[in-house]
Amino acid sequence: MSRTRRTFLHQVAAFGIASAALGRRAFAQQMTMPMPQSSQPHAPQKLPRMLHNLELAPFVDAMPLPAVAHPDTNGRIRIGMHEVHAKLHRDVPPTRLWTYKAIGSPDQSGLAPLIEARSGQPLHVEWSNQLPQHHFLPVDFSLHGCGRDIPEVRACVHLHGSKTPPDSDGYPEDWYAPGKSRTAHYPLQQEAATLWYHDHAMGLNRLNMYAGLFGMAILRDDAEAALGLPSSKYEVPLILFDRNFSADGQLFYPSSGKPEHPWVPEFEGDAILINNKIRPYFEVEPRMYRFRLLNTANSRFFQLSLSAGHGFHQIGSDQGLLSAPLPMKHLLLAPAERADLLIDFSTLSGQKLHLLHGALPILEFRVANISPSAAYSIPSTLRQIERTPASRVARTRTITLDEAVDHIGNSMQMYLDKKRWHEPATEFPKLGSTEIWEFVNLTEDVHPLHLHMVRFQILDRRLFDVFAYRNNNGLHYLSDALPLEPNEMGWKDIVQCPPEIVTRIIVTFDGYPGKYLYHCHVLEHEANDMMRPFEVVA
Repeated sequence: MSRTRRTFLHQVAAFGIASAALGRRAFAQQMTMPMPQSSQPHAPQKLPRMLHNLELAPFVDAMPLPAVAHPDTNGRIRIGMHEVHAKLHRDVPPTRLWTYKAIGSPDQSGLAPLIEARSGQPLHVEWSNQLPQHHFLPVDFSLHGCGRDIPEVRACVHLHGSKTPPDSDGYPEDWYAPGKSRTAHYPLQQEAATLWYHDHAMGLNRLNMYAGLFGMAILRDDAEAALGLPSSKYEVPLILFDRNFSADGQLFYPSSGKPEHPWVPEFEGDAILINNKIRPYFEVEPRMYRFRLLNTANSRFFQLSLSAGHGFHQIGSDQGLLSAPLPMKHLLLAPAERADLLIDFSTLSGQKLHLLHGALPILEFRVANISPSAAYSIPSTLRQIERTPASRVARTRTITLDEAVDHIGNSMQMYLDKKRWHEPATEFPKLGSTEIWEFVNLTEDVHPLHLHMVRFQILDRRLFDVFAYRNNNGLHYLSDALPLEPNEMGWKDIVQCPPEIVTRIIVTFDGYPGKYLYHCHVLEHEANDMMRPFEVVA
């Protein structure tokens, strides 16, 4: 993290608990405009001539929708990983990308297929690595699991949000090289939700995902279908991310400037893309739409709103529907988080509405100049969500979020509980047991933490005395529990952990015994050891 940004966070902290709950949880979201550079160069980096997003005409490309991949009658899908060259903006040359696409598909859009499946119907996906032998982004061979004695290009797919046996979960060390494939089996014994799939290869996934290896998956069930929510062409996926581009339209990933250790701790890209287009437009009718949002950015948190103060309703989060719709005007979306929104265009015939990140319009809705459709009534309740009672808790685990810095404060490495990935597992929850995990954030970042295989509920957040804790004087709280945002009350698989705050979740380890992992979903943090194994024991 840059020293300016750290200083800003400390200034925010000085305002007290309310600012801690809002500003810092939002990554302080210090920018309303994207920034093109790495946040922490260790040495001068020779930059190519760069493409600047704000010099491009906005809203000149129609926003594409991903092709839908349905399993065959045996529940099978075959998906390959390929290199393609795709147009991401009208005025930008084709960009080299890595992407998923159905095996045999001629699709060159770079937009991975949307997998549709049904709850309770097992899904079997053959993931075939058909990538080149060499990476086109700066591999850091000093990172764990990324040495020069193994193939330079490796892949491994994780179906994020799924309750999956360990041999199909996408364990980072279960990678395979180009020319190899792996078939994963997903039982899908879980409720309807917006899931997504992405690369999880040890030491490489931040680069593989930056290159384009991610896609959305939707799990459906009868209970959700009975609600009559907008569907078919009125249900639209929005996959948000940011990128840097050189002037010739190619992806640019920042480097520390150290050839032996090019890792950077995080960064924001200059351009915002939705469904693989830079600031596109989307034509809608004057009626209610359902939008499924997914943040696939490496590091960026999106602060989203609509222009002219137009509101929306959030109806779902990571692990499916909320208990009831929430009227909102602002949404903070961390990396890997999902949000299910209803937006009503019925009063906007012939007008334009913009989706904003901060003050920057990133998507233009063009509402057809026709008579509105019949009024849509939003359901008052969506599903019953019971809070997990504390009486079920078998154990509480305290896990620190730590960072090592050099003599001038540059981030060098991130840890969970002061441990690295390769050290033996220390968390062994019992299958079916319920635990509280409390994350004690000693760093100056917000960390979106993800646990594989399980869903959980957020309990609370409390400000604590970091100085006392660092000096072995125990955990001293400086506040009562901070109120959760209403949209955090549903089932989650990502939790935002702000700095100088203890964040607690309650989780039941339903599913399968075996080795899994938990990690920060800022991909640069995850790559440099903010990732740990845990093992569910029968």
